[in-house]
Amino acid sequence: MNLAMIMIPKVCTIFLRENQTVRQGWEIMKQHRYTAIPVLDENDRYSGTINEGDFLRFVMNTESTDVQNMEKHRVIELVRKDFCPPLEIDADVEQVIDSILRQNFVPIVD
Repeated sequence: MNLAMIMIPKVCTIFLRENQTVRQGWEIMKQHRYTAIPVLDENDRYSGTINEGDFLRFVMNTESTDVQNMEKHRVIELVRKDFCPPLEIDADVEQVIDSILRQNFVPIVD
């Protein structure tokens, strides 16, 4: 299946960078009203996805909602490798349907 025909291109997508602070990530998610957002590395490769629950776990683990504390940590610390796995651009229809049924959105990597 040619996923390029149905996907939203990266230039039209909001995403976070691994090296952004947790506070910056939270602010971007709040501003755009997202519940989950992809994270890219310095080479624009998909690193993973973080969601509201990841921010909640961060607050619970650090026992702080202090903005200064959020500035000390990076978005990459919140990424769970098993959450929202991407599909290759040439994935077959069965893979696409399976992913759509399990995830809010399906990251596509090329």
